[in-house]
Amino acid sequence: MGYRTDVPASAAEAEQGEPDPEMGPNRGRMLREGDFAVELAIFETGVPPEFRVWVTDGGKPVDPKKVHLKVVLTRLGGKEEHVSFAPQENFLRGDTVIHEPHSFVVSVTARYNGNSHHWQYDSFEGRTRIEPSIAEAMDIGTGIAGPAVLRETRKAYGRLVMNPERVRVISARFDGTVESVRVGLGERVSKGQPLIAINSNENLKTYSITSPIEGVVLQRLANPGEQTDGRALLTIADSNALLAELDVFPATRARIKQGAPVALNIRGLDVQLQGVVQQIDTMIRPNQSSVVRVALNNPPADLAPGGFVAGEIQVAEFEVPLAVKRSGLQAYRDFTVVYIKIGDEYEVRMLELGREAGDWVEVLGGLEAGAEYVTENSYIIKADIEKSGASHDH
Repeated sequence: MGYRTDVPASAAEAEQGEPDPEMGPNRGRMLREGDFAVELAIFETGVPPEFRVWVTDGGKPVDPKKVHLKVVLTRLGGKEEHVSFAPQENFLRGDTVIHEPHSFVVSVTARYNGNSHHWQYDSFEGRTRIEPSIAEAMDIGTGIAGPAVLRETRKAYGRLVMNPERVRVISARFDGTVESVRVGLGERVSKGQPLIAINSNENLKTYSITSPIEGVVLQRLANPGEQTDGRALLTIADSNALLAELDVFPATRARIKQGAPVALNIRGLDVQLQGVVQQIDTMIRPNQSSVVRVALNNPPADLAPGGFVAGEIQVAEFEVPLAVKRSGLQAYRDFTVVYIKIGDEYEVRMLELGREAGDWVEVLGGLEAGAEYVTENSYIIKADIEKSGASHDH
């Protein structure tokens, strides 16, 4: 593995051009002072990444047992990692795994034949600097990595229907002649409003039928002069008591619980609605689907039965100690990453991910709790890093 050193902090600096460092026969960074030379490389073939060092004096190999070497890595934010070395075969082997990203200020101290040698250089990867005013203009948003509640959902589709529990069929208590019908088809009525006047056959007195609920007249089956004959005269439904009937299949149905929250998107409506599972049909249709009925919370008055609905039914909820927003994730080399922010600088963090649900993804490794990371427009950070060439070969 080779290093790019003194990597510029921005694309503008990169355009000026920086000479590549001298590389040794083992693809490591060559550090020289007079005739004394140290080749420092990260080795990761068949092992976790580790430092290996080859030493020469006057171009000739030096017995690694005669060299005392120490490396200090200073990462973004000032955290230091100390690496000690022990001789192995013809090289010195570091005792510390060099975790990704391999981005740090490297300080090397070597003692040999009573002389001390010291080098320091930048070896940055996946790092860039963006001025706060520019970050604000580009709408680069950040958040703090920490615990989160993940809510797992499943998609389902269906239609809006009237809630059958809020439909009333109006008939006469005592048969007689319809004297007047005071409402029309589609008219909105209030609870207790007079609907029909009936002249009773028993005592020839006129009485009124009032609305038992607030709603809309769905059916008008009576007109003045007609006999009631025990039949339905009007049908009134509470149009605000709509249900969403969603079709689900067995694998999803088995995970749905009554009372589970549901997010609903209704065709023609810009605002997402919320609801809860009211009932899960016990019947399975010929296509193997079942109906899940969802009660809507505070639906708008202009909703009508028959509208198409897309639902996200919550099937599980769990809290994790560390999670990041899905919107912050980017691909970087072979990794899924986020970009942390310290001051005006941003740097890649390679993540080990766990469960995903909704807007959140569980983090199992690669990021510390409390880290500030980019949640919005992270592609801008990725593009700036790629332009600056702030990476090294793997």
